[in-house]
Amino acid sequence: MKIQPILLTAFLFAGILSFGQKNHTEKRLDSLFTSLAAQNQFSGSVLIAEKGKILYKGGKGYSNELSKELNNPQTIFELASCSKQFTGVGIALLHRENKLNYSDDITKYLPELTSFKGVTIYDLLHHTSGIPEFLFGNFTKEWKNERIATPQDVVAYYAERKDTLEFIPLSKERYTNTNYVLLAVIIERVSGQKLDTYLAEKIFRPLKMDHTFIYCRRVAPRKLKNYAFGYVWVPNSFKKATEDDERIGIKEVYSMDGVYGAAKVNSTVEDLYKWMNAIKNNQLLTAQEFDEVMAITKTSTDKEVKYGFGFDVRKGSHSISYGHTGSWDGYITLMHYSSKHDRTVIILNNFKNGACPYETISEIIDKKPSSNEFIKKVELKEEVFKKYVGEYSDPENPEENHIITYLDGHLVYNTNKAVWDMRFFPSADGVFQAIRQGGTNGVMEFKPREDGSMQLEMKMYGNVIGKGIRK
Repeated sequence: MKIQPILLTAFLFAGILSFGQKNHTEKRLDSLFTSLAAQNQFSGSVLIAEKGKILYKGGKGYSNELSKELNNPQTIFELASCSKQFTGVGIALLHRENKLNYSDDITKYLPELTSFKGVTIYDLLHHTSGIPEFLFGNFTKEWKNERIATPQDVVAYYAERKDTLEFIPLSKERYTNTNYVLLAVIIERVSGQKLDTYLAEKIFRPLKMDHTFIYCRRVAPRKLKNYAFGYVWVPNSFKKATEDDERIGIKEVYSMDGVYGAAKVNSTVEDLYKWMNAIKNNQLLTAQEFDEVMAITKTSTDKEVKYGFGFDVRKGSHSISYGHTGSWDGYITLMHYSSKHDRTVIILNNFKNGACPYETISEIIDKKPSSNEFIKKVELKEEVFKKYVGEYSDPENPEENHIITYLDGHLVYNTNKAVWDMRFFPSADGVFQAIRQGGTNGVMEFKPREDGSMQLEMKMYGNVIGKGIRK
């Protein structure tokens, strides 16, 4: 077929225009993450795709603060609660093989948990079980740290205590990490394999997710190339350390390191993109299984449960979106897919204060005006910062004072009642934006008063949540 010159010109122009738009979007996305990294609000890897094409893929910050290795799209991160979807789909694959039913009472597989009789596998999957939280509850508090805990230790703990359920199964929804730890044990008992082996055989290897596995680095440490350690700030400095470092002292991340099912899957943004594509394209699950995994169910009181098999789920009349977030051991993660735009967003942070700027990403791709979700940092001289340093009394709460100090181009917020160690960078003289986990929109504004005193207003999403006066 002969193409007329005018048509050929039109095709070439359309291709150039499409490439230019993609290139512009890629540059804006890179600029966003470059700015966030410069403002101590991002360290990690990102992959953003739409309609089968990758719009942006990159890494910022250090995967290892000691060796100064850089994050990149092949860097391996702990997924925290984003791990739950693999446990959930693992259960679906056992159901396919007729090795369990979703309506089964969990005591069929965990007979020692007699006090939890009446809870079904469905209840564990959808967080309608009423089972207590182990991670932020008595189990973690009472664990003696003589060795690192395992999922079997969690089961043994509740078997011995015979705790009652916190509510009648299916009467309400409450997100609980224990649910997915118990699901991991059920998978192991039914399959006769360790969870890591089972997931590798059924999911990771078939999908060629070659850098995805369960890794409890304190239980069985090994040398991994391109591995990102999770970090937090050392108090009163901008140095970073792992949470179990003696300067931080969060021992739970060490003692709970062997408990998997609700966390501990490690992966890369590239592997996770393979996973998200496999899920949406029914490469791993049939259409019917996909519907079961992503079902929005109801409690016995007719309230919607928008949580599937390890996925947060939202549905429109002709669309579905699903994904998860995670936060643990210095890692912040987000995985999200929207069928409306056929868009996948994967963000893996190895810094506790890292942001997952989903709204801003959407605005950039959709070419919408910026909502200023993330404000850019401005440079101020040290003497300008020090105008605002001091102790501010709260007229509505005279027993608590706001304490503002200066640290390396930032203001730091604490009170006389609690050590918050919240850092703020300047967006203008007298206006300081919070560096907060997930990028929470916190602002401190300072205004001189006619009597020579200084007023502090603390805002969150535009609403005043605290005030103070420095005489």
